Amino acid sequence: MISITIIGLDQFLVGDISETCTKNLANLYEVSEDDIFFVAPENMYFHNGMDQTMWNVLVRVHAPSDLEDFEKEASDIISAAIGDNAINLAVEFDYYNPEHRYERTNEDYPKFITKENSVEVEQDDEFEDEEDEENDDEIYTGDIFQDFNKKMNGN
Repeated sequence: MISITIIGLDQFLVGDISETCTKNLANLYEVSEDDIFFVAPENMYFHNGMDQTMWNVLVRVHAPSDLEDFEKEASDIISAAIGDNAINLAVEFDYYNPEHRYERTNEDYPKFITKENSVEVEQDDEFEDEEDEENDDEIYTGDIFQDFNKKMNGN
């Protein structure tokens, strides 16, 4: 299993990056696409009290130790996918011995949610009506200071 954590980018952007480079990384590493996943923690990137988010991005690749020879090519794939979404980019690799990884998979469900196996849930009409009522506020175009102005003018 290869996990790629991206720190300093918008979470939804990381989703797009994942879609862009998962296949290329799987081909490089000669593993299934199911063996690669991305992590997008909700975070801010700071240096000396200043927000660096999207200016400086840190990518951490956690992979089995037998894939170490591919890190330059993997870095190139990830860097290309991030592209201009980061001004400065660092990619760090951290390796583990696969003998020390344990996984539990529930056989009653697919391992990952995909476009093919996901279900869209429709919103209940009852809630839609309430939302419409809340958004039906009319804009007041009168003088909200009318009474105040009368008092100020002695009327």
